[in-house]
Amino acid sequence: MVRLEPEAGGVALRLAGRTILRHAPDCPAISVASGAPQVTMVRGNFRLSDDAVAAKPLCRAEVDAGGAVVLSSVDDSARLGLTLAPDASRLTLKSLSGHDRITLDLALAPDDVLWGGGEQMSYLALNGRHFPLWTSEPGVGREPGTPLTDQASADGSFAGGDYWTTNYPEPTVLCSGGWALSLANSEYAEFDAREDGRLRIHVWSGEVVIDMFEGAPAELARQLGARFGPGLSPNRTLPTFAVAGAIVGLKQGEASFERLERLIDAGAAVSGLWCEDWVGIRETSFGRRLFWDWQWNAERYPDLPARIAALKARGIRFLGYVNPYLAVDGPLFPEAAAKGYFARELDSDAPYLVDFGEFHAGVVDFTNPAAADWFAEEVIGKRMLDFGLSGWMADFGEYLPTDLRLHDGDPMQEHNRWPVRWAEVNARAVASRGKTGKVMWFMRAGYTGVQAHCPLLWAGDQSVDFSRHDGIGTVITAALSSGLVGNAFSHSDVGGYTSLFGNVRTEELMLRWYELGAFSPVMRTHEGNRPDENLQIDSTPALIEGFVRWSRVHAALTPYTTFVVIEAGKTGLPAQRALFLHYPDDRETFTIQDQYLYGADLMVAPVIEAGAAERRVYLPQGEWRHLWSGRDYGPGWHEVPAPIGQPPVFYRPDSTFAALFREIAR
Repeated sequence: MVRLEPEAGGVALRLAGRTILRHAPDCPAISVASGAPQVTMVRGNFRLSDDAVAAKPLCRAEVDAGGAVVLSSVDDSARLGLTLAPDASRLTLKSLSGHDRITLDLALAPDDVLWGGGEQMSYLALNGRHFPLWTSEPGVGREPGTPLTDQASADGSFAGGDYWTTNYPEPTVLCSGGWALSLANSEYAEFDAREDGRLRIHVWSGEVVIDMFEGAPAELARQLGARFGPGLSPNRTLPTFAVAGAIVGLKQGEASFERLERLIDAGAAVSGLWCEDWVGIRETSFGRRLFWDWQWNAERYPDLPARIAALKARGIRFLGYVNPYLAVDGPLFPEAAAKGYFARELDSDAPYLVDFGEFHAGVVDFTNPAAADWFAEEVIGKRMLDFGLSGWMADFGEYLPTDLRLHDGDPMQEHNRWPVRWAEVNARAVASRGKTGKVMWFMRAGYTGVQAHCPLLWAGDQSVDFSRHDGIGTVITAALSSGLVGNAFSHSDVGGYTSLFGNVRTEELMLRWYELGAFSPVMRTHEGNRPDENLQIDSTPALIEGFVRWSRVHAALTPYTTFVVIEAGKTGLPAQRALFLHYPDDRETFTIQDQYLYGADLMVAPVIEAGAAERRVYLPQGEWRHLWSGRDYGPGWHEVPAPIGQPPVFYRPDSTFAALFREIAR
């Protein structure tokens, strides 16, 4: 039972059978301060700092007439109230003295392992590290001190990122000790687990609201899914075509259709064609980007309506691209400006323009209900769904600046909410056409609540390499971490996206990413930001052959994937699962982030190191059968052969899908 109890001069919070917070005069765990934030943004990359002034220590405790515990300083200049909800599920900490920063220290047992923080790319376990929670571009390389990261940041943009920068942060933490906490706040926050035995939570707000949960990891994941989703919402499903074959990403105008036909003729199992350039292109120094005006570009795709209809008749769906901004040189910009649908400058009614790198765009103000309705109906509804699109990348959502005026709300509070508002606009448009669960749309940005609207994540813009913090391996960590907080389905750009400073794809990287994509709910390729400089899935005979093979493996898995999708909708568990969700008593599983359970019956350990011909794999209790050789393995660590074409994959011999797995191996 959750209990909040006054103690001598302080207070204690009990959760999951232990005291996780104890505040006493000689050992304070709660403090307040007043802050003066500085926020700098350059093309979606943020740096935040704070000139905070600490209040005097909260060294006295009393219970007021309403039952709240009130902590105060000796001179009453600092006061904080703590209130537990009647059902003991929610704790509220509120400054009663005008302070706008709250910090609390939670006590950890020596063997506690923490997970959470939203979609994390570098680390699944939070222990020993500090995580600012602010949605942003994740950065290039994400490892200061390395050439790629330092080159990306050399212009002063801090575009190189760091291990904690992410499109999708979330102030939720799960503990192996049997509890989870989730903040209802959207303001900037920090999880700091650098000190043994302590998790420090710091929030830029005068009120912090915390929902509390108890249970084993899988039960916590289910509860969090229900809290955010709700976990069993209609959005926890994928359309049949999304899992039944590969989604081929091409952006070469009309030539895309000829290239698609060559892949199909070679034997590829294709269920979708994704042409993000359906809106036209804009060449920049970063690479080939899109023209940000969300409607058919007839010059680049002159016969697109007929093309879409012909593909659909063959069971192949057409997908496009959209984001929540409008380029100043597109025809939709003046229409939205005339209606007053953009966020505005602080000192005028002029639309606030964001520099997206060699072009500017306005921010459609989704705090304005009329603007949100207009975008959902006039842009996504009429120009995309009615036009014939069966899905799209709903990109961005992280860029909301803090130095603008919104129709309603404070940008410092709205910044993290913005991906959720963006997801809601997309979901509303889809629902308006009766197509929820029938359209494949996907996002990279997120925050608490995006789970209720967005059916599918993608892991963002990885570098086209094997690098530790921004390469192929990060998409596994992203899927596992996001899956703990109510996101059922994740996937990635097969082949990666970001190619800068001479960093280009290798054939090995492409083949390894095929293997990973085949054992994901959705297998979707991407040409990247510099397609002409990089290998593509149809560049060489080996790449074509590999794509054909792995697209067919992905398609052959459809019965099992469909089962996993349905199971995710019923149970709240993600498709790609951290091992400890099924093996909570096996501490060896607590920090494994480079392999995953695909459903309960498949163990997938993708090869994510260049030149590797084998890899170390952990198998939990029970018997596991190697997919390719048929050899049985017991529990424990194993060095497993992993030549290109045979990534370590194991299945349960007693699975009801064992015959399907054997057939795939053949």
